[in-house]
Amino acid sequence: MKFLRAFYFILFSVQAVSSLALESFSDLPIDGELTLFSIHGSNTVGAALAPNLVKEYLSQKGVEQIELVNTAVENETVIRGVVPATRTSLSVVIEAHGSGTGFKGLSSGSAQIAAASRPIKNKEVQLLKAKADMRASDSEHIVGIDGLAVIINPQNPVQDLSVNEIAEIFSGGYRDWSELGGKPGPIHVYARDNNSGTWDSFKGMVLGKQKKLIDNAERFESNDELSDRVAADTGGIGFVGLASVRNAKLVAVSDGSAKALLPNKLTVATEDYALARRLFMYTAGVSDNPYVNEFLEFSLANNGQKIVAQTGFISQELQAVKPEFYEELPQDFRSLTDNAKRLTINFRFKQGSAKLDNKAQKDIERLVDYLQGSQNPEVLLIGFGDKKRSEKRAKLLSKLRAMAVRRELVRNGIYPKESVGFGEYLPVASTNRLEGRMKNRRVEVWLRDNGAIAALD
Repeated sequence: MKFLRAFYFILFSVQAVSSLALESFSDLPIDGELTLFSIHGSNTVGAALAPNLVKEYLSQKGVEQIELVNTAVENETVIRGVVPATRTSLSVVIEAHGSGTGFKGLSSGSAQIAAASRPIKNKEVQLLKAKADMRASDSEHIVGIDGLAVIINPQNPVQDLSVNEIAEIFSGGYRDWSELGGKPGPIHVYARDNNSGTWDSFKGMVLGKQKKLIDNAERFESNDELSDRVAADTGGIGFVGLASVRNAKLVAVSDGSAKALLPNKLTVATEDYALARRLFMYTAGVSDNPYVNEFLEFSLANNGQKIVAQTGFISQELQAVKPEFYEELPQDFRSLTDNAKRLTINFRFKQGSAKLDNKAQKDIERLVDYLQGSQNPEVLLIGFGDKKRSEKRAKLLSKLRAMAVRRELVRNGIYPKESVGFGEYLPVASTNRLEGRMKNRRVEVWLRDNGAIAALD
């Protein structure tokens, strides 16, 4: 009962996220030089997304002559610009050698932001424990969503694979494409290197602790280079960030009994896609560098999220879409969502807690802002969960999740039309792993079509 009652005590402050006024630089040395901050970590974030965010951030602050300068070291760049009023040269340093290097940079003080394409590990939390609680909302900032894309050669006829099949391929259990419904021919495995957050995510989501990467896999530091190699190899298979699919072919992925899905705006933004992952920027609490805090605010606001989308990742700006319906959907679910569109958002909860996680807290702000700017559509909150001792209990817990989100919306003047729970129906991940069970514990947001959302596709 304590767990059930806890759903009613989710409290946090709500701040506007739709826009952000950036003040111009002032009090800078005439003809001086200043490094604003350094970002170390993930190649997925650091290759294009972080530079693009930095360039737009500087541009909106009135900086001119902005350029990206490649250094003599691979995957290290400097964004430079000039403040016209003082002729001050500004720079932001980006070193993209893998997620783990970002936390080491935070620890040593050589970086003020750690970019990561996977959540912080326990050992990294301990490394930075003296500086801050690295899992608190002041430290963990989700800047976008990425789909970990499984790619093959465009001539390969295989359309979908399960997570288990992918694990077998990359660990050497399958050696020939004919074993998976493809044309006869050896399977060639391509993978990211050990420093990569993309590799950490793949290892955690696919290989787990029971399987190891096949010895003859070819490793890459760059997503784009790996993708190009797969696209040129009829027997190739690899994994990259969604923004780096390029000329390769995407494979639909299923997990457990969940339906195989291709990564797209809806499936990745809601994290229903089996291999969806969050992209992070971590700070050691609230930074004592004001430019770091302002840059993060910009990145999370809609202007920054537009850059996320333009770079090829999935932004956290909300959209209403008409999703594909599956035959296995229960009739009462179909009736409830008839003439409704689903928002590209799911609310999830902290591990072992009834509290919304850090992303969900920020998403409440986004949802409130979105609904306040619309023509009062009917809001439907639909909760889901995992298997419990009884179907009745599973439905109760899933409804309480929906009611927890409703409570926060009501606090902000939004009154959902329905708050219901469907229990263990429609899993999006395997229930055999804790991560999968947490993913299934979610609240979807639907808007019933009253003409106000017809143009939002």
